[in-house]
This record gives sequence, structure tokens and C-alpha cells, in this order.
Amino acid sequence: MEIILLERIDRLGQMGDVVNVKNGYARNYLFPQKKALRKTADNMKVFEAKRAEYEAMNAKLKADAEQLAKDLKGLSVTIIRQAAETGQLYGSVTGRDVCDAIAEKGLKVERRHVELNNPFKVMGVFDVVLKLHPDVQQTIRVNIARSEAEAQKAAQKATKAAKAEKEKAAVEAVKEEAPKAEKAPKAEKAEEAKVEEPKAEKKAEKKPAAKKATKAKKAKDAE
Repeated sequence: MEIILLERIDRLGQMGDVVNVKNGYARNYLFPQKKALRKTADNMKVFEAKRAEYEAMNAKLKADAEQLAKDLKGLSVTIIRQAAETGQLYGSVTGRDVCDAIAEKGLKVERRHVELNNPFKVMGVFDVVLKLHPDVQQTIRVNIARSEAEAQKAAQKATKAAKAEKEKAAVEAVKEEAPKAEKAPKAEKAEEAKVEEPKAEKKAEKKPAAKKATKAKKAKDAE
């Protein structure tokens, strides 16, 4: 089915683009969410007549998403679930559960914003990406544990691990830069040597000429 996009959509296109999608995707998601129109001559006229309105609407959606991303920055939510000693959950934690946990913090995120392909089935601390807009995303931390006490311990452990990983990355970066820094002076010296070589050759050329001039002068004086 050919449709007209009313906003930018990942892997589809920009606002105003005419693209082909599956009928079910259009009818079950794009049309109900008012993200697209079926491509017809009449709808093309409607879109062009309302283009400025759609552009303003898209600008507002992006601005709202950017503000929400700021509010979500650094957020960590805890979800308490029953689990076995092995860490396996009796059940699972879904994207909807993540939304509910965020809502408890006073912020609203829709299920479609949560980038979670499969539900969590074990305890742990996880980074979850929230796609708030095609151009705006934020990452939050989700801590799944059997109690608040266990969640706190897990959070401390995760923070230490993240810090260690960051320090390791910094060390690796220094190691990678060190050979480059060593090569730079060598390259400069090589360039300097290239410049000096012609000078040395010119000096060598001048010496025989000077000797010839001296001999010629002596011969003239002898005459």
C-alpha cells in the first residue's frame, strides 16, 4: 500500500515521503496513530494544504521528546519480582512493566518507546533504550531484584563495574594514542632529514668548484 508520511519514521522516510508498506502495518499502526495517510489524489492535496500545520506539529513533538529525554537522564528504576536463587524470575519483566516503573517516578513513557525485543527473565541491572522520537532517545537503568536491599547491592556492584569499564577504556585509549605520538616525532625527523639532504648535496657541489677556482688562480699567478 502506498502512503504519505505525516512525520519522520525510522527505516521508512521523512515527512511528505510517499512509501510502500504492508497493509496491516498501515491499518493497525500508522493510520490509527495519525502518522500517515493513504496515497490518493485528494489526500495529496490535503497534505500540501496542511504541510505547514504538519511541520509545526512535528517540531512540537520533537521539542517535547527532547524535554522528556532531559527529565529521564540518569534515571534508574527498580522492579521487584520473585525469583529463584539462580536469579531466574518467576515470570518476566516486559516493556509495559518498565513504563509502569517510570510512571512511579512521575514521568510518562509509552510502551512503543521502550526498545525491548524480549522480556527480562533474570534478575540484574540493565540499560534500556527509550526511543522517544526518531531523532531523540535516552537510556535509563532498570534494576530487577527480589527486594530493595538486593536492588541496592546490585546497583552498587553495577556502578563499580561501569566505573572499572570506563577506566579500562581510558587506559586502552592512551595505549592506542602512545604509538601515534611516538611515530609523529620520527616522521618529523624523517622530513627534516629529507630537507637537509639537498643542502648537504649543494655544499658538496660547491667544494669542488671552490678548489678549481683556487687552482686556476695559482696557475694564473705562476704565469
